[in-house]
Amino acid sequence: MSSSWFQDTEPSWWHRWACRVLKAGPVPRHVAFIMDGNRRYARKNGLPSVLDGHSKGFDRLAKTLEWCRDLGVNEVTVYAFSIENFKRKEEEVDGLMDLAKRKFQELLDDKETVAKHGVRFRFLGDISRLPADLQHLLAQITLFTRDFDRAFINVCLAYTAQDEMTRAVKAVTMGVEKGLIDAEDISESLISKCLDTRYSPDPDLLVRTSGEARMSDFMLWQSSNCCLHFDNVLWPDYSFYNLSLAVLHYQRHFAAIQDLRNQLRQATEVDNCDQTRVAKFLEWFEQSKRAELERLAASPAVN
Repeated sequence: MSSSWFQDTEPSWWHRWACRVLKAGPVPRHVAFIMDGNRRYARKNGLPSVLDGHSKGFDRLAKTLEWCRDLGVNEVTVYAFSIENFKRKEEEVDGLMDLAKRKFQELLDDKETVAKHGVRFRFLGDISRLPADLQHLLAQITLFTRDFDRAFINVCLAYTAQDEMTRAVKAVTMGVEKGLIDAEDISESLISKCLDTRYSPDPDLLVRTSGEARMSDFMLWQSSNCCLHFDNVLWPDYSFYNLSLAVLHYQRHFAAIQDLRNQLRQATEVDNCDQTRVAKFLEWFEQSKRAELERLAASPAVN
């Protein structure tokens, strides 16, 4: 049985035609989603529990990944669980953690399908806040898929942008304290290379569902110059039509966004830092991250 993360349904003629039309214009390489509306969907449809809404939301994510693949979107980042979500009722938080464990275990149990699709999974956020067995699963998946490069899926768990930036600044501060870099080596570029998203290009298009027109502390550093699209649909009701509208919105604003990015790129000053020191610091940073992943993958962490 193939993993429900990867759906290979036969597209309709309308779907194929729409993909051809959209791909005639610029298609975003990297799309980020704030998947909002699962709880409202559960209440609206009279489901027994809000957890049923979250389960429907996962099913919609799997379909959305398929649609993105059909359009040629190379990378997708999803806001799955905010640090703020830990403040919800214990029953809901525990249920979400159990749902995540089931879905990621399913993914790990079907390595053949994962390898066939060549998708690299990355998990962004303060993973140490999650249950030990879930940390273990995420580390195993990260290491198993680390050499895949056909597509990229970034799942934000226990994440906020402010926390991500704080952790990056702490890493740089530790580098100064250890004597690996000097204070004058600190730059926007260096901080960017210490963020959870350091392997990814900034998103071209950020989509939020459910009618909320706010960022909710999601990818604030990375999305300062991307196209924002707010959709009234609840996430479990998200459709290929909704995604098509988002891509069309991106295409309408593509020229202006590219002009702005080019201007900012030209205005960026050359870093006045010691490149050798910075390279050694980044090597130390990556080695420490890799060592932590290998430790978690070898045996579950102890909370």
